[in-house]
Amino acid sequence: MAEMNKIKIDKFGSATSRLRLSSELVVSTDGHAPQAGDVVIVKALSESVTYGNLELPSGRMAKINRGDILAGVFGKRRALKGFVGDIPSFVRPGDKLHLLNMGGLVGECKGHHSSYSDAIGVEVLGIGVDAEDKPFNISTNALEASETLSPSAPFIMVAGSSMHSGKTVAACEIIKQANQAGLNVAGAKMSGVAALRDTYNMLDHGASNVASFLDCGLPSTVDVDNLAPIAKGILNHLNESQPDLIVVELGDGILGGYSVETILEDAEIRCAMTSLVFCSSDYVGVVGGRTILSSLGLDIDVVAGSVTDSQMGEDYVRDRLGIAAANAHRNGRQLFFLCYGAAPGIQSPLNESALSQLGSAI
Repeated sequence: MAEMNKIKIDKFGSATSRLRLSSELVVSTDGHAPQAGDVVIVKALSESVTYGNLELPSGRMAKINRGDILAGVFGKRRALKGFVGDIPSFVRPGDKLHLLNMGGLVGECKGHHSSYSDAIGVEVLGIGVDAEDKPFNISTNALEASETLSPSAPFIMVAGSSMHSGKTVAACEIIKQANQAGLNVAGAKMSGVAALRDTYNMLDHGASNVASFLDCGLPSTVDVDNLAPIAKGILNHLNESQPDLIVVELGDGILGGYSVETILEDAEIRCAMTSLVFCSSDYVGVVGGRTILSSLGLDIDVVAGSVTDSQMGEDYVRDRLGIAAANAHRNGRQLFFLCYGAAPGIQSPLNESALSQLGSAI
C-alpha cells in the first residue's frame, strides 16, 4: 500500500494552474520515478535576493520564505540567461532539489548564469496524487496536439536570437496596436518554460484570448522532439474563437534547447504565417538570424527588439542590412503596420482608410 499524507500548501506555482488544486493535497510519500509535469510538494530550504519569488496562478509574484510548503511540477530548463536543470530519475521524500523558474518548475539544477545567485534549494515532501492515488500531472485534459493546421486567421510570428531580446515587448505592442485598430486579436506563447507572465501580459495589452504550451500540458519545451503539432493545436484552439489576428511569440531563441526550430521547419506553419518579426540585441544577431532563417526558407519581414532601442540601430538595420525595422517602445504603430498593414495578400477586416492611417505612421 502506498504511504499517504495530507499536506497544506502555502504557495502554488503557476505551472500547476491548469489543475486548480485545493489548498490541502494528499501526498504520496513512496519513492517515485517522476514524469515531466508531475506535481511535487516541496519545502523551501533557502531564500534568494535575485530569484526569490514564485509566480502564483493569479499571476501575482509572492516571496518564497524559508520553510514555505510549495506545489510545483517536475520539468527541464535550458536558460542561456538563467538556470539549467533536469528531472531526476527517481525521488524520495527528503531528497534535495531546486526551484528552476518562477513558475514552480522543480528539478536538479546543473548550473546558472553568473549574474544569478544559487537556485533556491527545496526538500521533497512527496508527490501530489488524486482520489485514485495517481500523480497529478498538468497534461490532464490538456489541449490536443494536431498534425494539421486548420484554416487560420492571419498570424504574426515573433522570434528572436535569444531570451531577453525584446520578443515579449514586441508581441504585446503588436497586440495593443491591433486591438486599438479594432481587431479581435489572440495571443500565443509556443515555446519556453512554464509561467503565466507573458500570456497575462498579452491579455493586459488587449488580447481577447491566449494559449500556450502550458495549456498543452508541457512544463517546458526542452527536448520535445517536434513542437509543430503543439503549435498547430494552439492555433486551432485559438481559431475557434474566430479572431481577426493571432500574435505568436516563440520563447527563447531560434537556436537553443527549447525545440523552437521544429516549429520554424514545419512547411504548413511557414506557408500560413503572415509575417515574421525577428528580435535581437545587436547587428550580428540580426545577420545570424537572417542566415539561419533563410536556410529554412524564411525571410525576416521586420526587425524589432533591443537592437532597435537606439535610433542608430533601427537605421543601421534598415539602411545597411536592407530589412524593415521598428521599435516597439518608440513607434508601435509603425511596427504594427510593417508586420500587418504592409503584409502582402492579407485579407484584413480593416477598411482602406484605417490601413492608410496606419501607413501614415511610417
